[in-house]
Amino acid sequence: MKFDRYAIYYTPKGALAEAGAAWLGWDVARGCAVAHPAVAGLDVDALTQTPRKYGLHATIKPPFVLAESTTADGLLAEFEALCTRLSPVTLDGLALTPLGRFLALTPEGDTAALNAMAAEVVRGLDTFRAPPTEADLVRRRQAHLTPAQEANLTKWGYPYVMDAFRFHITLTSKLPKADLPQVTAALAPYITPHLPQPFVLDSLTLVGQAEDGMFHEVHRAALSG
Repeated sequence: MKFDRYAIYYTPKGALAEAGAAWLGWDVARGCAVAHPAVAGLDVDALTQTPRKYGLHATIKPPFVLAESTTADGLLAEFEALCTRLSPVTLDGLALTPLGRFLALTPEGDTAALNAMAAEVVRGLDTFRAPPTEADLVRRRQAHLTPAQEANLTKWGYPYVMDAFRFHITLTSKLPKADLPQVTAALAPYITPHLPQPFVLDSLTLVGQAEDGMFHEVHRAALSG
């Protein structure tokens, strides 16, 4: 399969992966659409249109086009080598929380080791990233970036990395603020039984975006450092 962009994700496994794939309507591991669950009071298809194409994930290194001097095989080999040097990270758990106007799963506990691991992935694979286009830069700057986010955009091609990184697994599109409590109350009984305690991040996933815009798992690698 030909991919236009690549990214490094954390993708859940087991019951959370199954529940999340159904919720979003896309299974990134199998590369196929999944039927939504029936959740009382919610139009699940409408709620999940924006995050669907990415699959259930937390972004570690944001999507990028391969640099001209690199190859997909080279990226895969370096990704695997990097994962052998990275150690698993354990946190207290995951919680369903609002982030701005969308709902996400966020980590509970000290995230210092998690943030350091994410920064190492961004740095370690950056030679494979083509520079952003001028259109990309203009689009990102419409978000009124802070000076630190602007510096990240210039150096790493994305504003929300390094000190601006915040691990999250997106579950909805942007919602009217007034709808957040009702959607949270309806979603919680579906998703919270599958949330791990503790939350152990022991693998990363190289993914690719196909020509239809959907992301697919290319390779999952254990963190064995």
